[in-house]
Amino acid sequence: MKYGVVDIGSNSVRLMISIDDVTESKFIKTTRLAEKMGDSCILQFEPMNRTAQAVSFFVEKAKELGADKIYVFATAAVRQATNKQEFLELVRKLCSINVDVISGDMEASLGALGAVQDNGGIIDVGGASSEVMVVKDAKTVFSRSLDVGAVKLTDKFGQDKEKIISFIDKKVEEYGNIPITNFFGIGGTATTLASIDQKMKVYDPKLVHGYSISIERIKEIRDMLFSMSLEQRQELDGLQKERALVIPSGVALIYRILTKAGAQKITISERDNLEGYLMIKRSQNE
Repeated sequence: MKYGVVDIGSNSVRLMISIDDVTESKFIKTTRLAEKMGDSCILQFEPMNRTAQAVSFFVEKAKELGADKIYVFATAAVRQATNKQEFLELVRKLCSINVDVISGDMEASLGALGAVQDNGGIIDVGGASSEVMVVKDAKTVFSRSLDVGAVKLTDKFGQDKEKIISFIDKKVEEYGNIPITNFFGIGGTATTLASIDQKMKVYDPKLVHGYSISIERIKEIRDMLFSMSLEQRQELDGLQKERALVIPSGVALIYRILTKAGAQKITISERDNLEGYLMIKRSQNE
């Protein structure tokens, strides 16, 4: 059976086409749903509209590609929003789809299921939240989601490196004691980090999946990104122009979470919560 799975993230909307449990293709549109949410957690009209349009586009694309079933789920920006129902109704009006709004713990679980399965940890830095989960012998031994992400940080502090790092240093302490393990990075911030490090002119998921980056190199990339103007970042090999504004904050978050966990490197995974979500839905329907 062919499936289409749409992930409504805080920074981007993604579509995965899968035949049973084999991923056939993935597509992405950067819409920054969490843009200007602020501390009041109100989704703004323009980000809502462009995100809902992207969801509708991907639902139609999944149909065109022959998907027998289509699932749509949403993460931090939607679950945190005080006006989430307004956005959900907009999506329903455009494409007659009911969106599954998942919790932070579920988001972490799906990421681990897709990327790790039996042993290891995942770090998923998104636009409005950041998840860390550790699995040992297929059992969850640590799971925590914080309401901080690359888009939220950029909205709050702009490009002010000192303020961003100072805020992250305090916020990441809320994770508590993270078990030491092999960490896998999932999501757009992590895959972009690998793409930048390899200076990719054209994104190649085969070169990104399984790519490892040392903690020292991540710090170098973080500092490089903060030192560049937005225009310079937009011309940087390996970086989508749409991510140029928020990527410094995202990389800073990955770096600080790794240091908090005492990890020396991170391995990037192309398999993530899209695969995890489909695994859950298939197990429920079989």
